[in-house]
Amino acid sequence: MFEALSLKKEVVLEREEALRLEIRELDDSDKKRFHENFSLAVKDPDTYAVLNFFFMAGLHHFYLAKILRGTINLIVFSVGIGCIFLNAMVVGVLLIGVILVIELPALFRAQLIVGHHNNELSSQLLQQIKSEISG
Repeated sequence: MFEALSLKKEVVLEREEALRLEIRELDDSDKKRFHENFSLAVKDPDTYAVLNFFFMAGLHHFYLAKILRGTINLIVFSVGIGCIFLNAMVVGVLLIGVILVIELPALFRAQLIVGHHNNELSSQLLQQIKSEISG
């Protein structure tokens, strides 16, 4: 849940470099297949940050295919907005404030979060290609 606070930049960068080295070991046709698949699924940190900044309601989670977390954020945010319109101002502001406090670190660490996501994607694709080679 607090991925923005728990991720370490050094760990993400080391993992990215290790994956690069593994990809380099593939033969040319497998490298090409990896890069074609990866380019279709890779996520952009700037898009993630913009979705977070303008739509604090959780749309940035949907962008990274974190459907449950995005849905929870969207529901809590919507209930907060609904409470404000139904004259339960304190509850509404509190709910929106909670979302803001939880999601604000993700805005400032978008590069790291998306880098980690792309590393996971890269790792999955690499394992899939390696299993097809050996299988």
